[in-house]
Amino acid sequence: MTQNIMDKLRQHISTSIENAVNNLKQAGHIPPDVPVEPTLEVPKDPKFGEFATTIALSLARAAKRAPRDLANLIVREIMASPEKGYIESAEVAGPGFVNFRLNPAWLHETVRLVRSMGPRYGSSDHGRGEKVLVEFVSANPVGPLNVVNARAAAVGDTLVRLFRAAGYDAASEFYINDAGNQVDILGESVYARYMELTGKDYPFPENGYRGEYVRDVAQAALEAHGPEIDKMGPDQAREFFREFALTRILAWQRKSLEAYGVVFDRWFSERELRRAGAVEALIASMTESGHTYESEGALWFRSTAFGDDKDRVLVKSDGAYTYVAPDLAYHKDKLVRGFTKLIDILGPDHHGYEGRMQAGISSFGYPKGTLEVLILQLVTLMREGQPVKMSKRAGEFITMDDLLEEVPKDAARYFFIMRNTSSHLEFDLDLARAQTMDNPVWYIQYAHARSCSIFRQAEVAGVPPETWADPDLSPLTHQTEIELIKKMAAYPDEILSAAAERAPSRLARYALDLAGLFHSWYTECRVIGPEEDLTRARLALVDAAKTVFANALTIMGISAPERM
Repeated sequence: MTQNIMDKLRQHISTSIENAVNNLKQAGHIPPDVPVEPTLEVPKDPKFGEFATTIALSLARAAKRAPRDLANLIVREIMASPEKGYIESAEVAGPGFVNFRLNPAWLHETVRLVRSMGPRYGSSDHGRGEKVLVEFVSANPVGPLNVVNARAAAVGDTLVRLFRAAGYDAASEFYINDAGNQVDILGESVYARYMELTGKDYPFPENGYRGEYVRDVAQAALEAHGPEIDKMGPDQAREFFREFALTRILAWQRKSLEAYGVVFDRWFSERELRRAGAVEALIASMTESGHTYESEGALWFRSTAFGDDKDRVLVKSDGAYTYVAPDLAYHKDKLVRGFTKLIDILGPDHHGYEGRMQAGISSFGYPKGTLEVLILQLVTLMREGQPVKMSKRAGEFITMDDLLEEVPKDAARYFFIMRNTSSHLEFDLDLARAQTMDNPVWYIQYAHARSCSIFRQAEVAGVPPETWADPDLSPLTHQTEIELIKKMAAYPDEILSAAAERAPSRLARYALDLAGLFHSWYTECRVIGPEEDLTRARLALVDAAKTVFANALTIMGISAPERM
């Protein structure tokens, strides 16, 4: 049984149209050499049916007939066919559209399909196992994660889950910038705070990290290793504090992400990349290929030859690498590992980053589109309609931990993905905390919990699951039931579209719309009543809806509670 009933319906209607046109060709109404490519769309207004086609408009000139006349001939052929299957009626509308209305059999098949597939409903093999690597967050390991990182984590993790549901071999990765100057500055900052804590005079670096967390790291070092540190010389102490701070902050970042429901498949170290000689090997390869040149004592990448707006320095005149060199080596490493699609999710301060990376990928000989860069816009936290001021604890910014102390993890994840990634996000803290129907994630979760409550009510009423395991679904005729089932049927398409568009927001909107239809249906229709056949059919419908809610929530990394 196909997992996508909509695909099955589209294929059936397209075949019916092709057969009808072929019959008209044989009857001489349409030239035999005219190609037939039926296109189907879903009318925005349900009163026009489930599907519509413009085939008569596209064939009218070749057939030398008015589009409406040709549409009527096509409708006649379709409705005369003994194999019209799901098609209940076909009607001509407007200048020559053909609208299709389907019989209830497909609705019943949808409910059975959802229930039979369970957690697998909505998944497909569309991606055919293509290897996709999504890199996201990748915050410098010099402090706690902030709210932009939290948005990146929610978007990236949901996108990976969408890819997997769509049949891709998708993996997630966090790139640790642990070889740059910023780690040295962090170590020096912690060293200065340690000296301050121990009453010693030591200047704090001008460009040091001043957040309160730096003092916390120094205090931890004092408590765990004070006597050892006191015996160290300055250089040894600097090395100690650099490694101690790096290890502690990475563990902090990992713990924050895990509390948020984000577990990376790999944490990739820039330091390890450099130790393996990957940067030197890359530069040697690029030089051998003629993609570099020397100027003013530096080594440059001819990135303008590959579409960048200017050439980029790889090695500075003092022999040090710019960040471009290891970043290109890192992307080359991704490709060498067999990934054919690379997606980088970056913050709003990285707009100039894409050009140089795209140029590098092209210079390696990989096709256009191998790398995609998604730029996330800023986040403004709002409370009582006003922007929230900076966190006093971090000293510099509002941390992910600050946010999760105030807002449930599920709400945070939903709020961060419910807007398009290219849009600035205003995060309403008051709404995210609210346990009311106004809170969209609460509204969706409540639909799932309500489903579970209905099953408990059925058990109390003496209608156990075995009595509605495979009921007659023909009693499901109320308009709200039909709309709910149609929305459930669209779920596999939504997964594919959200993955293809790199738009987790599509799934967030879908789940909210589905919840709205479910709550409306529940208000209109009594589930457990005196008509046993209707009760059983509606319990099967609730079971299907519960499955779709659980599946959608799982992909968004949000829990599906049974009680609220």
